[in-house]
Amino acid sequence: MSSSPLSATEIDALLRLLDDDTPAVRERVTERLAGTGGDLSAWFAKHPPRLSPTETELLTDILRPAKRETLAHLWEVAITGRAKVGDLDWPEIEPLLALLSEYLHDGITPRAPMGAALLQLATHAREAGVTDEMELRKYLFVTLAFKGNQEGYHDPRNCDLAWSIAGRRSNPIGLCLIYLLVARQLDLKVEGVAFPGHFLCRIHPEGVPIIIDCFNDGQIHFQDVLLEPESDLSRQQRSLLHKTAAPGTMLVRVLNNLAAAFQAAERKPDFQLIQQLRATLQDS
Repeated sequence: MSSSPLSATEIDALLRLLDDDTPAVRERVTERLAGTGGDLSAWFAKHPPRLSPTETELLTDILRPAKRETLAHLWEVAITGRAKVGDLDWPEIEPLLALLSEYLHDGITPRAPMGAALLQLATHAREAGVTDEMELRKYLFVTLAFKGNQEGYHDPRNCDLAWSIAGRRSNPIGLCLIYLLVARQLDLKVEGVAFPGHFLCRIHPEGVPIIIDCFNDGQIHFQDVLLEPESDLSRQQRSLLHKTAAPGTMLVRVLNNLAAAFQAAERKPDFQLIQQLRATLQDS
């Protein structure tokens, strides 16, 4: 990766060469743009993109290797070797989720980073009069209409919480994380439930355990009703419904989902990187 910074003039010149398929030119463009760390969004915020769809796709592909390198380095700094999943709490998990969010960003579209997006969401919820977990559920999944990404269920971007907040859609654990992390900023208590194949949340209004299905419009289910003998839940599902997912367990689930998404999309370098990151987390 080149150590010399890119000027605005050089970036503009490099972008004009995106569709030049001459090997020497393509190599030089790739080499120089790698010096951005994989992110040109700040530049595009000041210079609205004039890229065709083909050029946008080419630029995204060119930026990916630098993004992988950046994530691998920053993750190693954050984890400092290997960490036990059970020892990780939210102060450690949130920065790691933010790293994944930046890595999954296309590096082109200007946007607020994950932390700022969560803070803004919490601020607006507070201004809307949200004071408890049930009101926050209604605000996110009814008023703002956050919903399950049915059409793009396996899209890797579901693991990018900044993208999910902007589009108000994600997979089950992505929506649960948004609910939980916004609740933390409001000093409210929302728990994760590692239900097989469909992550859920739990709240306790007036001491009553209630399950929230964030993927399906924040649907409410009384936990005691789900655990009644006549329900069709398996023994494993009943057991997990009783438990609260630890923050580290939720991070592992995000990584597993992301690895599966990259594998299905045949993005081998990205898949291998996520496997590498997963290996830094010890299950016990």
